[in-house]
Amino acid sequence: MTTLAYTPQQFGAAADGRTLDTAALQATIDAAADAGGTALVPPGTYLTGSLFLGSDMELHLEEGAVLLGSTRREDYVTRRSRVAGVEMDWPAGVVNAFGQRNVRITGDGAIDGNGPVWWDRYWGPDRKGGMRADYERRGLRWAVDYDCERPRNVIVHECENVELTGFTSRRSGFWNVHICYSSDVHVDGLTITDGQGPSTDGIDIDSSRNVVVERCVVDCNDDSVCLKAGRDADGLRVNRPCEHVEVRDCRFLRGAGVTLGSETSGGIRDVFLHDITFSGTACGFRIKSFTTRGGTLEGISASGLYMDGVRTPFEWDLAWHPAYSACTLPESWDGPIPERWKVLTAPVPADLALPSVRDISVSGIQATGCGQAFMIRGLKESPISDVRFDNVRVEAGAFGSIDGIDRFDVTNLNFTLNHDAFSAKEHVA
Repeated sequence: MTTLAYTPQQFGAAADGRTLDTAALQATIDAAADAGGTALVPPGTYLTGSLFLGSDMELHLEEGAVLLGSTRREDYVTRRSRVAGVEMDWPAGVVNAFGQRNVRITGDGAIDGNGPVWWDRYWGPDRKGGMRADYERRGLRWAVDYDCERPRNVIVHECENVELTGFTSRRSGFWNVHICYSSDVHVDGLTITDGQGPSTDGIDIDSSRNVVVERCVVDCNDDSVCLKAGRDADGLRVNRPCEHVEVRDCRFLRGAGVTLGSETSGGIRDVFLHDITFSGTACGFRIKSFTTRGGTLEGISASGLYMDGVRTPFEWDLAWHPAYSACTLPESWDGPIPERWKVLTAPVPADLALPSVRDISVSGIQATGCGQAFMIRGLKESPISDVRFDNVRVEAGAFGSIDGIDRFDVTNLNFTLNHDAFSAKEHVA
């Protein structure tokens, strides 16, 4: 930590969890950025809307300090960013770095997104209603995640040299940590928890490069760590890959494991996943894309993965979730067409539509107490190719299925059938 430190109390923060402290917190951050110093947040609960970090500064959350996200949409500034693979105007997060360099978020405190109010907006208190049920009735499943504007906890967008260290991210309205269009990012020792709302991903690495994620514990309701690179026509327009990413020494609890996709349009390459423990996740190593995504996934290595009670250790699906992935207006639609819907439904050139997945190396895997070992589905027109499995041991209730792979080299694959193996109680749907 630097010697120049400023606290929110210097700028009138109440830290009582009821008074909106956005102005005091932002003044603290601005002072730290101007001085090249630290915004030091002492213990207390600071109710806040969107906060924006500057370059050459540190935001340090002391143990017992909580940045509590407001439940009012008007407290979140609308910014242009990428949301689930598509550029659009959307609410900023609780803590944001847009276009900055040399930024650190550190400490043992927490960023709490006050998630339940946003989750209820999406799927209702009973998880059967809300906007999701309304949109599904109207044949618009693919649009609801975009139209139900839910803040993220942390956004790092178009930044360089960023460190995210030590803090807890919990109850995020949408994704917890979103790293987009950024480079040289180090994520170390985060705890991500209490994220049982819809699409509460842990860490999303989106068209970024030179990213290391290590020593994190993630317990969420969707992808634990996810690599993305844009969706369909908009992702192909942007055409920025996600590359040079390492995920290591992490522990994943509830959630969907390590995922590549489904936003693959700009390509994902040079990825190293190793020494990761999965306990009760829905998936272990997951790849998902669709027939309109395009993009090439290549140079992927996974080793030293230890899984217990995982529903599907290997789930690779290039025709994933058509109701969400295929953006088509119902023929009977006669209402207005928002601008973001026009972008989502824009046609994808046929020669760019199919994803390509190749050059995957998997070794040193141990999986016990699992549901089915494999759910691998390539495309007839674009099979997954050049896959190597070496020293993979799986105990599961079923083998599952492998289809659509070209050049599949298997050495020392040990599968044990155990109909009673799968005992994990909670999984992502």
